[in-house]
Amino acid sequence: APKALTVEYRKVHQFNAFSCHTPVQVALAEFLKDRQPYLSLSGFLQKKRDHFIELVRQTRFKLFHSSGSYFICASYADISQESDKDFVVRLIKEAGVAAIPVSAFYQTGKDDRIIRFCFGKKESTLEDAAERLMKM
Repeated sequence: APKALTVEYRKVHQFNAFSCHTPVQVALAEFLKDRQPYLSLSGFLQKKRDHFIELVRQTRFKLFHSSGSYFICASYADISQESDKDFVVRLIKEAGVAAIPVSAFYQTGKDDRIIRFCFGKKESTLEDAAERLMKM
């Protein structure tokens, strides 16, 4: 977009993204009263991450360490020399598994043949995805 517009959009975004209207503040305060759901979240996600790692070890993808997220990055350099954008499109078409090209996070579009998987899914979904990834 033209610079003059993006300057104005950023002003609005600053207050949109970092402000919370009253009904949501009240709901959040109510949610925080019961500590168990959010204090158990890290263990819940770690279990999913570890399960996904075990499943993907049977593929040619090389996983990077992941902490504090529900995403894990993987190198596909042993599988293809395609750009990460082309590879994720092919991954969707051929395996039915979605991933995010890491180059999307670089202003320069730097491409190290690394993609990002989300493991915040049902176990059966992770197992199905790993089975499909084995075919790549």
